[in-house]
Amino acid sequence: MENVITSTNFEDYLAQPGLLVIDFWAVWCGPCRILSPVVDELAAEFEGRATIAKCNVDDCDGIAAQFGVRNIPTLVFVKNGQIVDRTVGVVPKAELKARIEAAL
Repeated sequence: MENVITSTNFEDYLAQPGLLVIDFWAVWCGPCRILSPVVDELAAEFEGRATIAKCNVDDCDGIAAQFGVRNIPTLVFVKNGQIVDRTVGVVPKAELKARIEAAL
């Protein structure tokens, strides 16, 4: 997956039109490692329709705090600068896909 949010490029991601799904994760997080391949698959499936990007909370704790992320993995769905949905924990692929479709 190529979309990695950092403190340097964060504003660029937020400025993009359409749906942005941010996967807040950490290397040491077991549930994050379970969800990661699912997020990668969804990024490929929705390429061109939604931007799905990962944000390491250890590297970008300020961004995580800005979105109120207290537990990981957390997926935050942002459309045109506004939070439209959020999931916490390991969520089945079918549910995530449905949430992305609904947010589009």
